[in-house]
Amino acid sequence: MKAVLLDKVTPAEQVALTEVDIPQVKPGWVLVKVRAFGMNHSEQILRLSEIGEDYIQKPIIPGIECVGEIADASDSALTAGQKVIALMGGMGRSFHGSYAEYALLPAGHVFAVESELPWERLAAVPETYFTAWGSLFEGLRLQADDTLLIRGATCALGYAAIQLAKALGCKVIATTHRGSKLPLLGEADEAILDGGALYQKKLGATKALDLVGPKYLRDTLFSVEQGGIVCSTGILGGVFALHQFDPIKEIPNGVYLTGFFSNYPTQRTVDDIFAFLKQHQLEPAIGACYDFDNIRDACVALDGGKVNGKIVVTV
Repeated sequence: MKAVLLDKVTPAEQVALTEVDIPQVKPGWVLVKVRAFGMNHSEQILRLSEIGEDYIQKPIIPGIECVGEIADASDSALTAGQKVIALMGGMGRSFHGSYAEYALLPAGHVFAVESELPWERLAAVPETYFTAWGSLFEGLRLQADDTLLIRGATCALGYAAIQLAKALGCKVIATTHRGSKLPLLGEADEAILDGGALYQKKLGATKALDLVGPKYLRDTLFSVEQGGIVCSTGILGGVFALHQFDPIKEIPNGVYLTGFFSNYPTQRTVDDIFAFLKQHQLEPAIGACYDFDNIRDACVALDGGKVNGKIVVTV
């Protein structure tokens, strides 16, 4: 089969397809015929730096999510030909991921779906919508009467969060640090150019999804109303940790801080997401779609950061 195989730091321009053996099925694992996959910032980090770490199995096929059909169900409860999505659990790091025509994946991270979405639209769902769903409903306990602030909203996760929150009935305030991207936040009730000091504005936000991360998190905590919840999910700001953080002084009285880590998907949550999409007639947005033979161009687009929304590759 054709696959992307990495063993060292690999700029997008050097990404290429190679021929490798189709994986052999083993107990507890299923073979998925990959039909499409979404691309993620996580995979860019792997290619450009993390690939050098000792805990990364090398050579490695990257890719933390995919959609496709069961080619061999092994000893699982799934059946051959069944439509599935797969995400996380070590894909593309601890074991080979989805940048391939077939993927051998642990059965516990492969989920049956019933959806009429075409493969490219379906591929925009797994990691992005699972993370948005978990952040909004598990992290923020979002309700229809909430005013939701989404900080760093001009990314695939941000667009998905806006879509879900608006379908629920929330008022949504979305931010971007680039004035040129304000028109992309048209689905939000209010779009704000983010200069890094939102606490000075009286936004009336009861909940906040912070996709910028530690760079602005202190400010986000002071930008919600008393009793509000802040969920830190993204790291778009390029700062990966809070240093010398004093929670007594830097978490305002009556404000709650939480986060969401997307490594633990379940069939129940996947079912809930697809039921919500169907109920509200939501179609996952795609920023750009590439054929697998053009995976290099897709990686160049990912690294360039100029695609507004999810990049999908069809196999």
